[in-house]
Amino acid sequence: MILLRHLLTGSLKSKVMGTNMVTTLNRPSSLIHEIQLEKVDNLNLFKFSESLQLRMESLLEKKKADQMTSDEMAELDAIGELDRIFTHINAMLAAQNANQ
Repeated sequence: MILLRHLLTGSLKSKVMGTNMVTTLNRPSSLIHEIQLEKVDNLNLFKFSESLQLRMESLLEKKKADQMTSDEMAELDAIGELDRIFTHINAMLAAQNANQ
């Protein structure tokens, strides 16, 4: 948990566009409210909220089209960091469960 806390409190600056709100993002931990638990088989795994998932997909489309602002690049970097962290944690949970 200390490693997770350290990774989540890294400093990144960006803006997150939600459905009807704008949130200033200073670090990936600012998006922690966008992380949900989902039951998959007998595991509780972390996943992005629908709004965060849609925002990430929108940013990836803009990146493909080479139409991103520097703020959007920073936002995508922050979301990507959370994605990597929680993908790793989910893999650890699944491996731990497989070993039981």
